[in-house]
Amino acid sequence: MHIPEYGISKEDVFAGLQQYKVQDMDWKSGKVWAYVYDPGDETADVVKKAYSMFLSENGLDPTVFPSMLKLETDIVSMIANLLRGDEHVVGHVTSGGTESIMLAVKTARDKARADRPDITIPEIVLPQTAHASFHKATHFMGLKPVVVPFNPQTFQADVAAMTAAITKNTIMLIASAPCYSQGVVDPIADIGKLAQDNGLLFHVDACVGGIHLSFMRIMGYNPLDFDFSVPGVTSISADLHKYGYAAKGASVVLYKDKNLRRYQIFASTDTTAYTLINPTILSSKSGGPLAGSWAILHLLGEEGYTRIVGEVQEATRRLMDGIREIPGLYILGSPDMCMFSFASEEINVYQLADEMKKRGWYLQGQFSTQLSPRNLHVSVNQGTVRRVDAMLKDLEQCVQIVRRSEPIDVEFVRAAVSGLLDNPSPDTFANLFALAGIQGANLPDELALINEFLDALPDEVANQVLIEYFNELYV
Repeated sequence: MHIPEYGISKEDVFAGLQQYKVQDMDWKSGKVWAYVYDPGDETADVVKKAYSMFLSENGLDPTVFPSMLKLETDIVSMIANLLRGDEHVVGHVTSGGTESIMLAVKTARDKARADRPDITIPEIVLPQTAHASFHKATHFMGLKPVVVPFNPQTFQADVAAMTAAITKNTIMLIASAPCYSQGVVDPIADIGKLAQDNGLLFHVDACVGGIHLSFMRIMGYNPLDFDFSVPGVTSISADLHKYGYAAKGASVVLYKDKNLRRYQIFASTDTTAYTLINPTILSSKSGGPLAGSWAILHLLGEEGYTRIVGEVQEATRRLMDGIREIPGLYILGSPDMCMFSFASEEINVYQLADEMKKRGWYLQGQFSTQLSPRNLHVSVNQGTVRRVDAMLKDLEQCVQIVRRSEPIDVEFVRAAVSGLLDNPSPDTFANLFALAGIQGANLPDELALINEFLDALPDEVANQVLIEYFNELYV
């Protein structure tokens, strides 16, 4: 593709963009149970208008655009208060949960460099249920992730295992509120005490739960405490673009005080160009996400959020109760909010996800571990509450279809995986892709066989397979 020699009409521009969306799953139908958090058209229209109002304003320099500073400090103050922070809590708006987490890890690393220069390879201790963004952060920051088991019944972090994993090189502990995979809040108070006893930083990943769980607390649901009211918590990440229902590109990272936040900020006067001061990873950044977040927090208010949380929690209860009544399916752990996963010992859940996709539903496959079975993840949000009954009806029917279907040949998968492990190379990766039905960059309509292959591989090999595929997928 080349830049066209002559421009086209705006009608053709939008028609071309709309055509690109033809193969996308229809999230507006309420049948996509991940990735999108839909507050409804009326609310979304306000967010879009606010986003567009500040689309061109640049958050790089608050002396040129003081509106960016005002929007950010307003948002940070609102979320800090919601998370029961005191007057010392500070923070920043970031582009998403991954950036918030990377900044928290970077802050811990740089503080350790200043306070504990004897540590050459700093370590962070995290349960296997923690989000992959922590692994990405340690990869980028040159740290060592020390992964510990979780309780296979509750899916909470194993505090005893975390205790045993602490060494002289440990700089930070990690917990989730909740973990994305099963929607379970870790024992934050116990881990906070562990952090205090060992003089460690403690980050709570509340990217999905920070706003939703806080309003559940206000409404009397009594979730486990996870915020700054818990002694030992030194930083928290909370996404606005998930259960805050803001437009994509908005999260918050908060620190207990400015003394800790200082290690996040970067400045450079070392070049011939303008002075660069970055409190977050990005330099230039649109004011759109800030304005969209500010708008929805004010538009909904506490009343609007409590109404949404009540509706979503009731839909979640009905959905989990309905799944428990379908023979062969069961819920993993005891989810603390509107996210959960379910598994089966009788059918292949990857095939079940394929059957549901044929009917327009998206359920997110999650691989097995040594302590947990393969499963399908569900995130309930305002945009999906109306679809509970339809989802349960189709799910029950699709379970029966999978029961009657030809199962995946496990021996075939094992043989292919064994060949790859014996000789991991671009050629064996290509052979595996072909066996899984991948042609070039194109995936087959059904993904169960691909998921079966990936689930059978050791994590480090599966990661390399995915890297090889994505390296071919993009130009």
